[in-house]
Amino acid sequence: MEEQTTAAAAAMKRTFLIINCIMLAVGNCGGPLTMRLYFLRGGKRIWFSSWLETGGWPIILLPLLFSYTRRRSTSTNAKPILMKPRVFFAAAVIGTLTGLDDYLYACGVEKLPVSTIALIVATQLAFTAAFAFVLVKQKFTAYSINAVVLLTVGAVILGLHTNGDRPAGESNKEYWLGFFLIAAAAALYGFILPLTELMYKKAKQVLTYTLVMEIQLVMCFFATAFCTVGMIINNDFQAISREAKEYELGEAKYYLVAVGSAIFWQCFFMGAIGVIFYSSALLSAIIIKVLLPVTEVLAVIFYHEKFQAEKGISMFLALWGFISYFFGEIKHNKKNKDNLNDDQSSEGQLAHQNPIP
Repeated sequence: MEEQTTAAAAAMKRTFLIINCIMLAVGNCGGPLTMRLYFLRGGKRIWFSSWLETGGWPIILLPLLFSYTRRRSTSTNAKPILMKPRVFFAAAVIGTLTGLDDYLYACGVEKLPVSTIALIVATQLAFTAAFAFVLVKQKFTAYSINAVVLLTVGAVILGLHTNGDRPAGESNKEYWLGFFLIAAAAALYGFILPLTELMYKKAKQVLTYTLVMEIQLVMCFFATAFCTVGMIINNDFQAISREAKEYELGEAKYYLVAVGSAIFWQCFFMGAIGVIFYSSALLSAIIIKVLLPVTEVLAVIFYHEKFQAEKGISMFLALWGFISYFFGEIKHNKKNKDNLNDDQSSEGQLAHQNPIP
């Protein structure tokens, strides 16, 4: 009976992990594309664009309300908020860092094509691996190390023809400014992912997915608040209506792009923290890196960006690294299961040899 319960729990965990991986995939591909579309067709408000990355946080209220309704139906003492002050303040700090990361990323997206952005963001995996090792004592296997190496090599290969992707008429100063801003955003988010995992480990309360959604709500709220201050200082709120009227695709599509961007990015952040909750920060970073070549292909299709042979090789290495990581996880889980069965078998034999009088 206990084994069946454990198997059911493991199956449920895998199901939710897959759901969060899908959300992360949708957001990781859709977010940069819609943000780039905003800038390509006449959008110029960097603070507004960064605000949209977490401005969709009210969406999280819907599943939280559903969760509270379910808890309320089974217990009259159900609390509407599970988060303790300790976790709230940690989430607020991480949220503020996320707001800064959003701004750095938006500055880079304004200046660089999606394919070049994908190259630079790929370095995030190395930062995540390093910070995960320091902060949460992430254990590396031969398969996970192989995955990190393959994905990093793929990123280097992508860099062989970055000059060919430089937007026409853009100065060297603007191009390299965008390059370093995206690199800074990648490094900062590479720190945020394991920092979030560390917060989970140090929460000192039962960690459920409902609590994870509450944490995400607080993080996004403070990130949005950070960007709201920037919008106020930059007078973005007054400029939005004027910019919408001058948008190349029309006023209605301007707001459609804005709303779509907010939804895509919310999928990204919800998927990222979900993967961290059900697995690890390293897996979240690996999924982000694996999907970068996919984003590049979509950029080629929709924005007619160049697709050199190097991008095809990078995609192959990304898939290879992804398979390597999951093969290692399968072997690791199988080994743990075999060890557990051996322990249970040994305990049964001892109980049989030494019956209780």
